[in-house]
Amino acid sequence: MTTAEVEVRNPSGLHARPAAEFVRAAARFKSRIRVENLTAGRPAGEAKSILGVLACGVLKGHRVRISAEGEDETAAVPVLVALIESGLGEPLGG
Repeated sequence: MTTAEVEVRNPSGLHARPAAEFVRAAARFKSRIRVENLTAGRPAGEAKSILGVLACGVLKGHRVRISAEGEDETAAVPVLVALIESGLGEPLGG
């Protein structure tokens, strides 16, 4: 299993459009991928499911753990971390 932690910096967190962007990226990989909101202490959700991601309730400033298990896990986690760090397509204002 490969894991990484990252802080969500975009203004709307992992809601609606950014969550959909995250799910689309996760779906490109064969591994089982989960996202867990460490800040809120919520259970991990399936990263390939929009409902799984939204249920994590990730807001700006929350830390999340991304974990992947499977044949492409070492490729999946850095891609998803970079996507979150980039703001999921949203401006990262001050």
